[in-house]
Amino acid sequence: MSHEQGHNHAPADFNRAFAIGIALNMAFVLVEAGYGIAANSLALVADAGHNLSDVMTLLMAWIALLMAKRIATARHTFGFKKGTILVSLGSALFLYAAIGVIIWEAVGRLHNPAPVHGLTVIVVALIGVAINTATALLFLRGSKEDLNIKGAFLHMAADAAVSVGVVAAGLTIRATGWNWLDPVVSICIAIVVLAAGWGLLRDSLHLSMAGVPSHIDAKAVLEFLTTLPGVRCVHDLHIWAASTTENVLTAHLVMPEGCRDDFLHRVAKELRHDFSIHHTTLQIELEDAEGICHTNSKDHGCCWPGSNRSHTETT
Repeated sequence: MSHEQGHNHAPADFNRAFAIGIALNMAFVLVEAGYGIAANSLALVADAGHNLSDVMTLLMAWIALLMAKRIATARHTFGFKKGTILVSLGSALFLYAAIGVIIWEAVGRLHNPAPVHGLTVIVVALIGVAINTATALLFLRGSKEDLNIKGAFLHMAADAAVSVGVVAAGLTIRATGWNWLDPVVSICIAIVVLAAGWGLLRDSLHLSMAGVPSHIDAKAVLEFLTTLPGVRCVHDLHIWAASTTENVLTAHLVMPEGCRDDFLHRVAKELRHDFSIHHTTLQIELEDAEGICHTNSKDHGCCWPGSNRSHTETT
């Protein structure tokens, strides 16, 4: 006997935010790259390359969110929601690749510092601060709920920080003539962006491996299920993310007296409310046919498949 509660958890409508963000940043990439070459500033050129990677990231994230809204098919029974996780992973990897290019170019410049036009760097970078900050704010609202939106927010917030660093470099170069400061600032900025993007990379890899979402306490879920009235034991509990906004649970409950449909509906509702699990499937078993229920739940405190202590019984 099973019950699955499905809900429409399509991401909030960020179409306008993506359209504005992509248009603003693409225009700025062209301006920044042009003036960076004219001013002979690696910091500006590197920042333009980084901004271009973010334009691509925003575009991929937008496509992923549109895919997530497509209905399920016989070949894709979960729809295309998983694409949001894959895009967040690709976004993190793309960011790291762009940073690698920046560091490579900056190290080369350290050996042969080139004269830099400080005023041009300052003005263009200040424009970048304004554009990147404004774009980041467009995604602030959804950054705590959706890993994909979080990726977009982090990219733009990091770009704003990069531009602030470039402004500082321009001011110092203009005051001192220290042209070597341009590649040094580029390396420092790259390190900051690497640190900022680590959480996105880690979370994306975790979810792509069907890991339990970080905000869900799997042990608390297990305790909730094992303490339900009539449940003798729980086994084969799985929790994973169907997308960056939707979570799924399946579990087997041994209930000798069986249960009514209202029990299944109530459990699914409580899992959604208390643990942010949107799709619940429970298999009810009337007897312990395989001898999986142990007499002491403390000695067998886990029901994760493949564990040496694989099942939990209520006492």
